[in-house]
Amino acid sequence: MIVLSVGMPRAGSGWHYNLIHDLMKTTGCADARDIREKYHLQKILTEVNCNIGVLSPRRLAMVTLPALMGNTFVIKAHAGPTSASRLLAGSGLLRIAYIYRDPRDAMLSAFDYGQRALARGRPNAFSHLSDFEKSLDFILEYVQIWERWMGEKNVLIARYEDLLTNYDAESAKLVKYLKLDSAQPEVRAVIEQYRPGANDSQQGLHFYKGKIGRFRESYTKDQQSVLVEKLGGFLDRMGYDK
Repeated sequence: MIVLSVGMPRAGSGWHYNLIHDLMKTTGCADARDIREKYHLQKILTEVNCNIGVLSPRRLAMVTLPALMGNTFVIKAHAGPTSASRLLAGSGLLRIAYIYRDPRDAMLSAFDYGQRALARGRPNAFSHLSDFEKSLDFILEYVQIWERWMGEKNVLIARYEDLLTNYDAESAKLVKYLKLDSAQPEVRAVIEQYRPGANDSQQGLHFYKGKIGRFRESYTKDQQSVLVEKLGGFLDRMGYDK
């Protein structure tokens, strides 16, 4: 089986992935990085968190092979659902957990992260977001992806803000969805390891900012009005105040 940790960029998706990855490790499942090496999937599962990129039939078929050979492992994505992911999920070969965040905070975080990397002379995937307009266009794509995931069946949906402020309840939902035993000491240890504020030096836990509603301090009133105009209907459905 493959567990897919998918989410909006800069929405705690790395935190979510590492939490899921280490929870699944308590079952003795394989590390996706080892699967990547063993099955020569370096071009399919990239970066430290084994990001599959788009959920195309070809890419999913290639990672399904080790799953069919008895391996269970966790991979990551930011892409939207496809007929191929839907087929695998329906067959039980793919279990999906999706996380999102207030898109206004996510776009601000993406901009900041990209510009910090640019200032260090090491541009990243967000460094092209050089202004408000480009950042808004960027996040609008992922808001549309959010809408598509919300229409999918058998997907565990989480919000970054809820995971941050109501960690016990949200982590309990995740443990149940993954069909793990919450009473097991190994499972409890992982839950505590990834608790917000428990260990900020732990990879997957550290946030540069991570503040809820930071966009209200960083964007002008005019910019916030544009965000309401462009995102208003989505914000209502996502459960965020305008």
